[in-house]
Amino acid sequence: MKVCFFCASSEALEPKFYSIAKTFGESIVEKNWELVTGGSNVGLMKTLAQTVKSSGGRSIGIIPKMFDDKNLTCLDNTEIIFTKDMQERKKMLFDVSDAFVILPGGFGTLDEMLEIITLKQLGQYKKAIVIYNQDGFYDNMLKQFNVIFESNFAKPQNKNVYVVTQNVEETLNYIENYQEVEIDSYWFDVTKDAFEE
Repeated sequence: MKVCFFCASSEALEPKFYSIAKTFGESIVEKNWELVTGGSNVGLMKTLAQTVKSSGGRSIGIIPKMFDDKNLTCLDNTEIIFTKDMQERKKMLFDVSDAFVILPGGFGTLDEMLEIITLKQLGQYKKAIVIYNQDGFYDNMLKQFNVIFESNFAKPQNKNVYVVTQNVEETLNYIENYQEVEIDSYWFDVTKDAFEE
């Protein structure tokens, strides 16, 4: 099982965010799972990779060559894969991973999260997606998601594309017991779907 973590590359966060990344790193090694990240030596990606290494686990870091040129590659990863750009990196992260966990992060994390959710809605991937809502970090975003569903900008039937969790055990249990969910067509049939009472 290869679990991909989308997460912050910031070194200016509160200690609790690094702490939860460390807990996740230790936990996936206990399960003999493999870590997949964007491969940077900063922020939560670094914490995850260092924790997995120190715990005797295996990790894959996938990083654009332009970041390596700036000495941003995390050498704690067991395997490092260089890509030509950010788009190739995302595609490879999506392809090699069996499940995705979104930890707190910035715009890059949101970009990765929204793309994998969109691609799952389109049927290109059928893998588990977990939004880890640490201390309500994603509350406002999830409210906006509800507005999107309620206003028929996305099908309410597809709320099962992802799950939201608030503790490590719940997150790992969901991934471990995940079964593919049926995703309704991405597009509304305006004759019956959007305004059906």
